[in-house]
Amino acid sequence: MTFDSPDNTESGTPQEFVDAAATAGPEGTPPEADSAPAEVVGVRRGMFGVTGTGDTSGYGRLIRPVTLPGSTPAPYGGYFDEIVTALHGALGAIGTSWENAIEKVIVFRGELTLHVRREHLVTVAAALRNSTALRFELCLGVNGVHYPDDTGRELHAVYHLMSITHNRRLRVEVAAPDADPHIPSLFGVYPTTDWHERETYDFFGILFDGHPSLTRITMPDDWRGHPQRKDYPLGGIPVEYKGARIPPPDERRAYK
Repeated sequence: MTFDSPDNTESGTPQEFVDAAATAGPEGTPPEADSAPAEVVGVRRGMFGVTGTGDTSGYGRLIRPVTLPGSTPAPYGGYFDEIVTALHGALGAIGTSWENAIEKVIVFRGELTLHVRREHLVTVAAALRNSTALRFELCLGVNGVHYPDDTGRELHAVYHLMSITHNRRLRVEVAAPDADPHIPSLFGVYPTTDWHERETYDFFGILFDGHPSLTRITMPDDWRGHPQRKDYPLGGIPVEYKGARIPPPDERRAYK
């Protein structure tokens, strides 16, 4: 990370800083051996990336890259190679090309992540569950992520899978653009994703096609917007409650 000079403006990206970040791991960590350069998807200014309001943190000129790990070439180490080899064979057995289904494989901080193209998500999940060499029977949950500067891939859904049979863990990640936030539901493969996908829809606006009842789970049914997106107002929005208007948190405190 670095600090912007006082005469720099908010427009423009310090290219030399971005280039340096791309050669390191995400958030400036050292790259793993033989991994591809980190993918820079944005630059955050200030402590929290807040714009349009006064800075009270003392870190207003802090510049930090938003990076994602680069793809990792084989061999991956440990049981990761066995998973990739078994999945490659399972997809081939049902006539699905590995190159068409899998965008990239990432090994970072001792964890394996498969980036899957959304149109093949259900096929890949079924193969991971059904193959005797894989047996990822349990989906532990779904997380949403919003990268507003990752053009065409702003919304990510991350599924955490576990093989009870082999005592192994795996993460499956899929991306969709803001303009077309549709991702196939995995309810038919993992029924436990029912409420998890509803929560991800509620907070991030990802539309899980094929979900049996994709309705809000925490926010009121008539709520506008999705509160965990990065472009949602940081201080919240006013709420009408029992005939009264409750101001957002950043407007509730008064100094006298």
